[in-house]
Amino acid sequence: MSRWIRFKFEEKIYFGQEVDDTSSITVYVGDMFSNPKKTDQVFNYDEVEILNPCCPSKFIALWNNYQTLAAEKGLNKPKNPLYLNKAISSITQPGEHIVRPKSYNEAIFYEGELGIVIGKESKDIDHVQAKKNIFGYTCINDVTAMDIVKKDSSFDQWTRSKSFDTFGIFGPCIATDIDPMNLQIQSRLNGNIVQNYNTSDMFFNVYEIVSFLSKDMTLIPGDIIACGTNAGLGPMSSGDIIDVKIDNIGTIVNRNE
Repeated sequence: MSRWIRFKFEEKIYFGQEVDDTSSITVYVGDMFSNPKKTDQVFNYDEVEILNPCCPSKFIALWNNYQTLAAEKGLNKPKNPLYLNKAISSITQPGEHIVRPKSYNEAIFYEGELGIVIGKESKDIDHVQAKKNIFGYTCINDVTAMDIVKKDSSFDQWTRSKSFDTFGIFGPCIATDIDPMNLQIQSRLNGNIVQNYNTSDMFFNVYEIVSFLSKDMTLIPGDIIACGTNAGLGPMSSGDIIDVKIDNIGTIVNRNE
């Protein structure tokens, strides 16, 4: 297992691997997704600013992909993965604040999720190739202005509700060579566990998701796919601290302004 980090030091952006059992990062050069080269340069975590681990061209989010939440909401298993696109401009860095839009005064929800990071260009691939084309996995908080979704009875506004600036949170790293079928995900609101579920509860696993999406669009290295959330999602108040932790990946922490 490796954890890939992207960070800033003295206004220059670097990427590298976390050194096992230490608080340091070994710098690599080239393309993270295609034969990066290891250097002798090493930074300590406490001297750098951690950034999103990649710069995606697409941020795709699944809906109704967990059995427990579907049962809670009275929903059936979809015939195929259901998804929407979050605006790339919604992305904010780990540790930065979630900012309430001036146009919206109602509930803002946290949604802790597993994120897939694509490592190879993917078009019309099967499940077996999907496994090979996934680079790794990250933590996601798919922040949602929930009251907007049903605001207009003629159209569910999922994309708008999830695309406000600062509503796309992922990081702090990309973990490779881990088993995505059995990962425990926890969301904690002000230190209290509010979501605690396992990826084994998905309707469609990560390989099925990537294969399906690749038949609709070309996925390119760095693209992010949020696998959907489960029971326990809920609203945040001003000043709340929300963190999303996933086994073998890490934790992202953000404050709701």
